[in-house]
Amino acid sequence: MSRICHIEIDDRGLPAPTPEIEQERKVAIFDLLEDNSFAVPGKNGAAAPAGPFRLALSIREKRLVFDLEVESREKVAEFHLSLGPFRQVVKDYFQICESYFEAVKRLPPSQIEAIDMARRGIHNEGARVLQERLEGKADLDIDTARRLFTLICVLHFGG
Repeated sequence: MSRICHIEIDDRGLPAPTPEIEQERKVAIFDLLEDNSFAVPGKNGAAAPAGPFRLALSIREKRLVFDLEVESREKVAEFHLSLGPFRQVVKDYFQICESYFEAVKRLPPSQIEAIDMARRGIHNEGARVLQERLEGKADLDIDTARRLFTLICVLHFGG
């Protein structure tokens, strides 16, 4: 039951996503809902809230907001994270993705593989940053962090 069962992206006030960004968002949400591990630790001696959880992701006042409810819609937590620690890795991730998509059109497989390895490395770095930022607030595995990082990217650079 320590998992996310529903994801909502609140992108009000952000530029409309491009078709590519919207596709990335759909794939990340699908993959995340198919397989994830997400738990919220108990606070002040209280038992940890039992999942599954409904997650609403948004950006408010230049902060990344994780709004968590249980399936019955009872709020269990809200985390506000500074976007600062994500800015460089998100920027690097988008740049390497652009290079990858261009490479697929014109470069041999060996060079595409090298760019793809770099892309995965930056994606892993973003997932690690997310895990660090959520330490003590939520417990998630690296695959869940990777998928959430993708959603942060498409939310952060919505258009």
